[in-house]
Amino acid sequence: MNDANRHLGQSDDQSTAPMRRGWTTGACATAATKSALIALITGEFSDPVTITLPKGEQPSFPLVFETLGDGYASAGIVKDAGDDPDVTHGATIIATVRPLRPEAGIMFVAGAGVGTVTLAGLPVAVGEPAINPVPRRMMQDVIEEICLEHGLPPDVEVTISIPDGETLAEKTWNPRLGIRGGLSILGTTGIVKPFSCSAWIHSIHRGIDVARAAGLTHVLGATGSTSEAAAQDIYHLPEIALLDMGDFAGGLLKYLRNHPIDKLTIAGGFAKLTKLAQGALDLHSGRSQVDMNFLAQIVPHADRTDDLEHMILSANTALEVLEMTRQKGIELAPVIASKAAAFAQGVLRDAPVSVEVIVTDRKGNILARHP
Repeated sequence: MNDANRHLGQSDDQSTAPMRRGWTTGACATAATKSALIALITGEFSDPVTITLPKGEQPSFPLVFETLGDGYASAGIVKDAGDDPDVTHGATIIATVRPLRPEAGIMFVAGAGVGTVTLAGLPVAVGEPAINPVPRRMMQDVIEEICLEHGLPPDVEVTISIPDGETLAEKTWNPRLGIRGGLSILGTTGIVKPFSCSAWIHSIHRGIDVARAAGLTHVLGATGSTSEAAAQDIYHLPEIALLDMGDFAGGLLKYLRNHPIDKLTIAGGFAKLTKLAQGALDLHSGRSQVDMNFLAQIVPHADRTDDLEHMILSANTALEVLEMTRQKGIELAPVIASKAAAFAQGVLRDAPVSVEVIVTDRKGNILARHP
């Protein structure tokens, strides 16, 4: 289970200064839980509050919100995603803790802005708050540690809330994954690495899990909304079959290799799928480039001339090559579709997944399908 909590795009800043790391929603929720529980027991909030992450790091978090009431305590921390383009950057993660009856154990509740799982296939059961296993374990550990220090049983209710979380969740994968009502509490290390894209890739994986759990036999991975809509005009697949692949063809194909679904349709624009045909698994403009030599070499022999080769090698973009060749009656899109499908099938190895590739133009018109 994971949000695609990010707006991808190449930065205009080309400086070589190291990019600043940030903290996951899970780390923030854990820190807020710790401070709130300390206040519930002692009457004093820990501010800043220090936690231990799964790999041993011990960051400290300042509180931006604290309330101590009759039988409850709440603490809030603003999430700092560092230099990562995460939609939850700046969101306030609030933990409210209350004592429970003896031997009730630790209970998690989805507060306002935190989602609830409604579909099978995610690592959290249907009906549970969308709090991933690692953040749950982190919060359980701090609760047990603090209660042990004070000679108390760890019978505690923890409600995690994110103001405006339901609105922010509309920019994530959560609606397609069947997570209703808000964001997820995420993280495996507690640390956000700038432009690691792990949230997006994990969301692709969770999307595949949900599709498999629902018994789907056909999924669609598109590079963008235009190509997705073009493929949907053909297939009318259910929403949970739509895997927002974006630039991460490798994240999609490698996971399907070990968690197969009968049919995969990949849809995208000519430039993106040219990169896939070349053998690129990351289609982002900052991490792979269209090879004009490759495009020149796939022109049918009967149509090759020195002038055309020179024009292709001098072109600035794949779209320019597409347009100039089409003007000469040469269709490169079917070749790209075929080569992209062959490469994708190779990445899948022997997995029982058949691959279809649909190439579209910028308006969503279908230029080629293979097979």
